[in-house]
Amino acid sequence: MNVFRELASADIATPTVVTMGVFDGLHLGHQEIIKTVVSRAQSLGAASTIITFEPHPRAVLHPETAPPMLQTLEQKLEGMQRLGVDQVVILHFDMQLAAIRGSDFIRGIIHDGLKAVEVYLGRGFAFGYKREGNFDLLKRLSEELGFFAGEVGEVKLRGHRISSTMIRRLLKAGRVNLPRRMLGRPYGVAGTVVGGRQVGRNLSFPTANLKVDNTIIPADGVYITLTLVDGEWYRSLTNIGFRPTFEGELSRSIESFLIDFEGDLYDKSLRLRFLHRLRAEKKFPDVKALQEQISHDFARAKRYFDSTIVRRNLEFR
Repeated sequence: MNVFRELASADIATPTVVTMGVFDGLHLGHQEIIKTVVSRAQSLGAASTIITFEPHPRAVLHPETAPPMLQTLEQKLEGMQRLGVDQVVILHFDMQLAAIRGSDFIRGIIHDGLKAVEVYLGRGFAFGYKREGNFDLLKRLSEELGFFAGEVGEVKLRGHRISSTMIRRLLKAGRVNLPRRMLGRPYGVAGTVVGGRQVGRNLSFPTANLKVDNTIIPADGVYITLTLVDGEWYRSLTNIGFRPTFEGELSRSIESFLIDFEGDLYDKSLRLRFLHRLRAEKKFPDVKALQEQISHDFARAKRYFDSTIVRRNLEFR
């Protein structure tokens, strides 16, 4: 997959089938749009092309209301590659880009720059100065400029529209099962193992203390997770929070114990996928009580992974 950060100097394959958006999270609604573009491009012998924006437009226009991102840019690009996208154009969003009129964006970037033969938008997506660019404008100009414009309908789950906003809200409440269905995969974060206070090791449960790259972290608690190390997925248990049983913890930590792993994890890059929340974090009267609870948590985690349904549906990729 080709990634271009400056359209003017990019070697764009033509013709193209195009869509655009922030696509934070790459949930099922985003995937439906992208799959449509990929399928149509393959049928036409064109290059499937995604226009995305970095940073999020609201971070520039209304920073006080800008949403935290579900994915890093790297994670988003990897997801697009897995969906079969040929090329991605990353437009740096600033006040200069925000001032481009919707019609000029269509003519200059989509038609002249990308030589689009078909363009697809998600329902309700708007672009250009004061969000004046919408599907109606795209449809009118497509007839003048000679390309096809299509709108991809919303994807719903249990009658509710899937959105990145809803996924963020659920994760912050510690609900990871429903976001997994909305994303089509478990929610994941990436980071690097850093030194900690060796609390888990002292409890006979050595953990990897993870400094994450993502800004959205599920609510404090204990989760059944998968951890990717050197290309291999391991069953794991992850605690998020301030370790209230121990005094003096001022910073939030993310600690994972890999059930079947032996070796040194320090300085390694890891990825976590959150499968199920076992319980909220709580303060125990003493270390012995905490050890007993951790043993109980691990027993529950192992039963979870041994479940026939989980073993059949879980994808280690």
